[in-house]
Amino acid sequence: MPHPLLHLLLICLLIHAVGKGLEKGPLEDKVLQVPEGTPVPYAIYQFQSSKDGVDGFSVTGETEGKISISDDGWLYLDQALDWGLTRTHTIQVEALVGSEPVEGPFTITINVLDINNHAPYFNQTDYAGVVKEHTPAGVPFMRVFATDLDDPHSLNAQLKYTLVSQIPNRDNVLLFQMDGNTGQISTTTDGERLLKARDSVISSRGGDISDSLKSKFDEYCKPVQEIPYDLNPFYSCVLRAESRRQNPLDDPDFTLIVRVEDMGGASESALIGNARVKIAVQQNLWVNPGPIIVKEQLKGPYPMEIAKVQSNDPSALYRLVQKERELKFPFNVTEEGNILLMEELDREDKAMYIVVVLAEDTYGNEVDPPMEVQVVVEDVNDNAPACDQELSVFELQENEPAESTVGDLLVHDADDPNTLNAMLEYSLVSQTPSSVFSIDSITGRIKAKQVLRRKDAAEYQLTVRVNDPAFSTECTVLVKVIDINNELPIFQKNDYGHHSLPEDTAVGHTLLTVKATDADDPGTGSSRIEFHITTGNQDEVFAMETDGNGEGRLVVAKPLDYETSSSYNLQIDARNPEPLIKGLVYGNTSSSHVSVAIVNVDEPPAFDQDILEVAVLENTTGGATLLKVDAKDPEGNEIRFKLEGDTNGWLEIDPATGEIKLKAKAVLDREKVEAFDFNVVAFEKANPDQSSEHVVSVRLLDVNDNVPKLTENQGFVCVKNPKPLILTAQDPDAAPFGAPFTFSLPKKSPNWDLITLDGTHIALEHHIRHFSSPSASKTTLAWGCVLYLSLPTVRVCNCTDLGHCLIEPSTHEGKLGVPGTLGILCGTLGFIALMLIIVFYRMKKEDQKKALHVGDTDAIL
Repeated sequence: MPHPLLHLLLICLLIHAVGKGLEKGPLEDKVLQVPEGTPVPYAIYQFQSSKDGVDGFSVTGETEGKISISDDGWLYLDQALDWGLTRTHTIQVEALVGSEPVEGPFTITINVLDINNHAPYFNQTDYAGVVKEHTPAGVPFMRVFATDLDDPHSLNAQLKYTLVSQIPNRDNVLLFQMDGNTGQISTTTDGERLLKARDSVISSRGGDISDSLKSKFDEYCKPVQEIPYDLNPFYSCVLRAESRRQNPLDDPDFTLIVRVEDMGGASESALIGNARVKIAVQQNLWVNPGPIIVKEQLKGPYPMEIAKVQSNDPSALYRLVQKERELKFPFNVTEEGNILLMEELDREDKAMYIVVVLAEDTYGNEVDPPMEVQVVVEDVNDNAPACDQELSVFELQENEPAESTVGDLLVHDADDPNTLNAMLEYSLVSQTPSSVFSIDSITGRIKAKQVLRRKDAAEYQLTVRVNDPAFSTECTVLVKVIDINNELPIFQKNDYGHHSLPEDTAVGHTLLTVKATDADDPGTGSSRIEFHITTGNQDEVFAMETDGNGEGRLVVAKPLDYETSSSYNLQIDARNPEPLIKGLVYGNTSSSHVSVAIVNVDEPPAFDQDILEVAVLENTTGGATLLKVDAKDPEGNEIRFKLEGDTNGWLEIDPATGEIKLKAKAVLDREKVEAFDFNVVAFEKANPDQSSEHVVSVRLLDVNDNVPKLTENQGFVCVKNPKPLILTAQDPDAAPFGAPFTFSLPKKSPNWDLITLDGTHIALEHHIRHFSSPSASKTTLAWGCVLYLSLPTVRVCNCTDLGHCLIEPSTHEGKLGVPGTLGILCGTLGFIALMLIIVFYRMKKEDQKKALHVGDTDAIL
């Protein structure tokens, strides 16, 4: 058992802790959450036993000497926990009477919560990478990697990569970019265009640098120089440049400063790490030689070299694959990178090939990215023009004016249409029975040079020659002279009588079939008959359908409505698509009549409005009217209304008038339900099966019925590094009843300042002159309502190097509040009680001594 005074002080400490919002509850299996690195002693939870006479508790298990429990059930820390060492502590707690357990053991699981106390770091302080000239923008060529020892599932270990600077940075143009999530580095669009490698001498395939360079000198320097190579300054300079090309990072072209931040890079308190990246730009020899132009039907010899590729790896092996799945692939490649054509090509078979060139090492690994090379087959004139049809047939109505168009002759040439090889020229070779037509030499359009009469000739046969620059073809054309429209269409009946239809007849129903004839030549536009309703068809309720051969069907095109129109007297006209000859007009024989009576059918009520929407203030009181719906029965029958789908139970409707009201006890709340729908049903009173349904949409309008609140309930300011405390306010109301807020202290303070960050955030800044805490903040909403809100407890304390509060400074105490005051009062009362116990004890001892002395005296007497 702890000393009574120590026990009393521990109780006071825990009472003070309770004021900070800690919990208590029955002794049972429980899971608790505790942040790592807390100041100690740190109260976690108070267990309360259900047994009588309990005077103590015990804790066993994975305490590691850091977790203890007081006699009155307070579980607390003697030492701070470390998430990096142990993430979960499993302990057992028992309730005791004396030293005997009377309840338990119960298993308590303590999960250690990570705090951001580890800065991210790169796995290298210096990186090195090589990028080729003209590397496509956005394609990564290297990557940096960082690690954070904090909880990988928390924001503390969420890393963000950034490119801080590029050295050199001429003209302030960034040539590189970094993926913030992966750390991959790639070129920018400017980098793709501007990155240029230093000049170098390319060594021969698999050869030594110096041997290749000496060979170049001997080849180009005539006569041969007598100065030894190693004494020739130009040779030495070029040799150094070539050595740098093979070991570029000895002298990089660019140095990048990169940074990694935790907290996703979104917090000013995020921890960071830095690294350098050295980048060398290498010449890119892997250049696409395409498109390669090869003429079709090109005579050999084969194989024929058509292009050359060169890998950046001198020892690379080359291989070709075809991108398309074709049976024919007439290409190959040599080990020196020469692309070979193996046989003649035909553009009409395939106009373009895509050859994929691979550069690999001896193990089949790619040393350069696959390269797609286009091989375009150039057209030669090896195809004659071809008529689209063996016999092209055209029609022209007689008596059409001279130069009327007969039609366009269709001819195609399989050669490239974008070259002269497919440019065609048309000419007339013969015309039978007479020469009355002309043809456009470029377009092939045939025209009649004079007015044609069917009595002179019903048909003409033409022979047309079509030439391209090398070939010629003849096409046969037949021109038919069509009869003029000199006969009228005549109805079989001029009156199709009376008919009746129920008003619920389906759209598309055929009412009757009409017939007419035309004496003009069959199969021509002059004899084709079309039917039209010209009078009596209000709102185009009916329509005519025809096959063109003299038969038409009168059909229902729109829903019928007896109440709108109970009868129709229709006139149907028969007409030809071709115009009548001059002087001929349509008469009564080309028209017919029909009358239609609509039979009334009992129909359901119909609502007056297509869309029913209403907006209501959320503080509308019960009994208020939302809206009034109206519906009418087409037959004038009495109707009633009812509601369906009111899932909230807020509404009621007057069945006779359609007035919709809020129920007396209905309470609307926009923050819970912003909008809802329900159905209004209108039905005939005498026949409820005749009903119509309409959806009503209700939108609740916001009112200022919520006060803004601060989201934080505690905070601290460090003595040595007093950073502002960020406070956030929120209000569930929508604009203009919510944010932005304005903040101020109730009265001006010499030690505290408020700095507005935005409409919902402020910074509470402390000046280290007198340590005190503000007690309230005044929040003024944008529309002028003033509310006073208690601030969270703000402590001014000593802090660790990582910015965590340890203890409050003894000489600069902030406001303690009610829990602190109770702690001090309890400690004072405990001390007084202890002193009184000691005084009473000594007084009792003195009384006992006096009584003993009196007893001895009586014995002597």
